[in-house]
Amino acid sequence: MAMTRVHEPSRSLAGNTCTIRLTEIFGRATKSILGFFLMMGLCNGVHYLLRPFSQPRTTSDTIVGLVVGNFMRKELDLSIHKTLRYIVDFGMTCYMFVLGLEMDPCVLFKAPTRDAKVAYAGMISTLILACSTIPFISFSKSKEISFILSLSTVLSSTASPVLTRLITNLKIGRSDIGRLVIAAGMHSDFISTLAICIGYLFCQCQETRLSIINGFQLGFVLLIQMIMAAKVSPIFMNWVNNENPEGKPMKGPHLVLAVAFMAFLCCCPTIIGYNPTLSAFLAGTFLPREGRVSRWAIGKINYLLTTVFYPIFFFWMGVESKLSDFEPGQIITWVRLLLLFAIVTVGKVVGTVIAGAILGFHWPESVALGLLLTMKGHFHIYLAISAKIAGKISTSTSIAMVFVIFFTVVHAPKVVAHIIRRARKRTPTHRMALELLDPSSELKILLCIHGPHNTGAAINIMEISRGTANPGVVVYVTDMIELTDEIAATLVQGEGVDTVTVTHTGVTQMRDQVTTAFQRYVDENGDGITLRRMLALSAFNCMAQDICILAEDLLGALIILPFHKNQRGDGSLSEGQAGFRYVNRKVIRHAPCSVGILVDRGLGSVEKISRSYVTLNVAVIFIGGKDDREALAYAGRVARHPGVKLSVIRFLVDADAENAARRAGTYRISVAEQEEEMRQDDECFAYFYERHVAGGHVAYVEKHMASSAETYSTLKSLEGQYTLVIVGRGGGVNSVLTYGMNDWQQCPELGPIGDVLSGSEFSAKTSVLIIHQHNLKGELDGLDDDFSIM
Repeated sequence: MAMTRVHEPSRSLAGNTCTIRLTEIFGRATKSILGFFLMMGLCNGVHYLLRPFSQPRTTSDTIVGLVVGNFMRKELDLSIHKTLRYIVDFGMTCYMFVLGLEMDPCVLFKAPTRDAKVAYAGMISTLILACSTIPFISFSKSKEISFILSLSTVLSSTASPVLTRLITNLKIGRSDIGRLVIAAGMHSDFISTLAICIGYLFCQCQETRLSIINGFQLGFVLLIQMIMAAKVSPIFMNWVNNENPEGKPMKGPHLVLAVAFMAFLCCCPTIIGYNPTLSAFLAGTFLPREGRVSRWAIGKINYLLTTVFYPIFFFWMGVESKLSDFEPGQIITWVRLLLLFAIVTVGKVVGTVIAGAILGFHWPESVALGLLLTMKGHFHIYLAISAKIAGKISTSTSIAMVFVIFFTVVHAPKVVAHIIRRARKRTPTHRMALELLDPSSELKILLCIHGPHNTGAAINIMEISRGTANPGVVVYVTDMIELTDEIAATLVQGEGVDTVTVTHTGVTQMRDQVTTAFQRYVDENGDGITLRRMLALSAFNCMAQDICILAEDLLGALIILPFHKNQRGDGSLSEGQAGFRYVNRKVIRHAPCSVGILVDRGLGSVEKISRSYVTLNVAVIFIGGKDDREALAYAGRVARHPGVKLSVIRFLVDADAENAARRAGTYRISVAEQEEEMRQDDECFAYFYERHVAGGHVAYVEKHMASSAETYSTLKSLEGQYTLVIVGRGGGVNSVLTYGMNDWQQCPELGPIGDVLSGSEFSAKTSVLIIHQHNLKGELDGLDDDFSIM
């Protein structure tokens, strides 16, 4: 009993100690997890705020890392500092391994291409400038030649992952200058990192005072690593790829073996003292880039880096960059910062300008190339902080380097914007909107039909679209036919690669019937009409793409599609074909020109539109926005037809209602954007008024309203007055006159006004043409993605 009483207190004490220890561990883990999610949330939030300025994620991550890291560094003990360093070292090892996988070592043995010459010129000029100026400023605590060469090499490099992502996000990756700068950035990144890997070997021998034999041993191990990666690994990787074909999940044992093999290659040189980060880069460089295993490794590692590693990395950067040690009061601090930025910028620009002069580039594009190639990234930040931790440089110099890296990234979107502005001036842009076409020029229309039942309405649209005989109109009548298995079995391959002949009896008879009807009309009344026949034969999920490609190849200015619903005998609309509705909506999103959807409710029954007297009453409704301006531009061509009596009905907002809408936050666009839209609306309408209304050719009516309810009532009052009403789909300004109408519309592809006019409650004798101005291709304000400027 005595012995039991002696041991009870010690057991209780051990239990309390274990509980306290577990509580501390779980407390630290909880704080770390919460801190990680806080960092990730702040990075995403700041990136969202900087998105209007086209800044890459590196910019927001650097800002958040510096602020949060300096704010939290007092709360971190030594163990957390070590843990962060271990995580960052491992993450950078993975980063460099993927970077190496994306490089092509064969470029070392090929004749320099144009992009390689640009990269080499920028690197050499920066290297010369850095080596000639760095010795005169105290960047390091010791002026060793190895440090000068290392810093010069780092300054001459480019962060190709950051540069590639920026160029791609800013939509110039397919242009000639975009492709050139991406390739030059990869050349610069590869050569400079390879030089650092080789230089580290000599620096390591010098600093640790290894014997020549030990230095040769380290070099021999690196050589063995590269030979294994280049010669042995393809055999193993090809075996794994063959055992795991595309389309099937990878087998677990094979995946484990592949990962273990890649880890083994990365770790071999580290056993005898080589840097693991640089070793991973060399291993990745000489491993095969093709194959499923390599693609899997690149995809998975990049995903982990983006979602997990980068927030931790930039937090570590902020913790190690103690801003209170920056010493802003010292002149030498600003001299270091400005000199580093000047070396990077001037060196790259001078080199690319010289290379551009030799290669025949325009000097503004050569300067832009140099400014983009100055970009630095994650590896350069890692080197700057690591040099401070190793005692090579002071904290002030390390922070100055981080600031220089930050500034090389910030200016890049402005450079790209300048490139786009110059390209827009020098290269042809899309002028396929009716609003932008010269009214005296020939109009090209892609007039689509589903079958003979659309022929009457299509002929009348063709008639009123031609306006006067001069300049006339070119109409490409296009049959929209779904490709079924039955029709596909009758296709016969023609002489050309993409040429096929349709031999299906139903299709050929239908096309002959349509062709006969159009050709007869053109023969009798075809003054100013040029007729062409086209065919869009494909499945519904591909038909929209075929129509868009056809319109682009033909340089069409307007695509007119029939509504997917047809009118019954009692005047109501059928349910229609869902496939054609899908095609219409997809064409609206991706068309290279303006798109019109024709809801035929009696237009096809008009037998003939005379050119001697008025036989057709047409109205165009103008509220505002780019689609309404496009509808007005089309109406201007219709107004020149002698058989059409056109009336323009402009819906205007009462001043009190508009002010109330602004106070209530009805508008979803900014005041500046709305004012710009209103300015364009006024200019467009003033031009139309002077050209058509002032001369008495077109009737003009103004309707003042205060809400969408009054808009609906006004539309109902127009019932039965017009055979055809032309409206815009509603793009652009978010008017108070249509606010809320989108919530209950049945066919969003028609827009709020078009949906009301084509609804079952409206007149069954009024056809509607809804026009949508296309979204400018490539999101570059009319400039092609693959523009050429070099």
